[in-house]
Amino acid sequence: MACYLSEADVAQVLNMRMALDAVDAAHQALARGEATDMPRRRVRASRAMQHLLQAAWPARGVMGYKAYTTSAAGARFWLHLFNGDTGEPLAVIEADRLGMMRTGAAGGLAARCLARPDAQVAGIIGAGWQARGQMAALAAVRPLAHFKVFARRADKLNKFCAEMEAELGIRVEPVNSAEAAVRGSDIIVTATTAAQPVLQGAWLADGMHVNAMGSNSLARRELDEAAVSRADLLCVDARETALLEAGDLVPGLEKGRFTQRQLVELGELLTGSRPGRQSDKDVSVFESQGLAIQDVALGLEVLRQAKLSGLGQTLPY
Repeated sequence: MACYLSEADVAQVLNMRMALDAVDAAHQALARGEATDMPRRRVRASRAMQHLLQAAWPARGVMGYKAYTTSAAGARFWLHLFNGDTGEPLAVIEADRLGMMRTGAAGGLAARCLARPDAQVAGIIGAGWQARGQMAALAAVRPLAHFKVFARRADKLNKFCAEMEAELGIRVEPVNSAEAAVRGSDIIVTATTAAQPVLQGAWLADGMHVNAMGSNSLARRELDEAAVSRADLLCVDARETALLEAGDLVPGLEKGRFTQRQLVELGELLTGSRPGRQSDKDVSVFESQGLAIQDVALGLEVLRQAKLSGLGQTLPY
């Protein structure tokens, strides 16, 4: 019988180490051709939009899709898992926290592959739900000593920094501009819903690594063209998805400043089929759009752990 897991159920079993391991395995499988991922599709109603991502991992005997809706009232996420051999339903999982953690894990894996090993300071632009996962993942893969965070609302920023400092046990400092978050940092994260760039290439210095995770549609941009051009290595979670959705990358591609083949997939770095950072002076950028295979891989592990803990409700089908 299929199982229903609520956000509360997911929160009881999901942690960042689990997310890192699951997303790592998923990207390696994708790079080896052992898994399939379909780019996001969207459909709009009068005031809301529905988004659909699909993936299959035959070796793990699972396939599934994540569906979510967005509107002025907010966003709602569900992950549906099915047996890859019989098609029988396995689970329906509320997937807001799961999605935040898998997105953070992808950024953490990119930083593990591309950030300098001695990176100690991370600058964060954005202080929302997604920034939490990004910071937790970075703290898990690098011995960071200091976060600098900028957000437009000072009241929200101060509260966020206090909470994250208590959670991570690392100094988290609010700063008064995006530039202040970037200058002097080793790793940069942009976690916004911006339509116009929030990070300028002029602020980047040799050796920096950037995780840009908010530009998941052509209507969104977080990096200006100079920041993208500054990169010695451009990494994406999947080329096909990036070419459809990465608002940060499309201007440079259209102007011929780099080619599709120059986009390195995260799974290629993790399997070693393509090289990562070549010098301590290299600037690297990871553009994260989010993939269904990440959700399916992590959802399967969450389901396994939830069953071991006796969590969830049985669905009548």
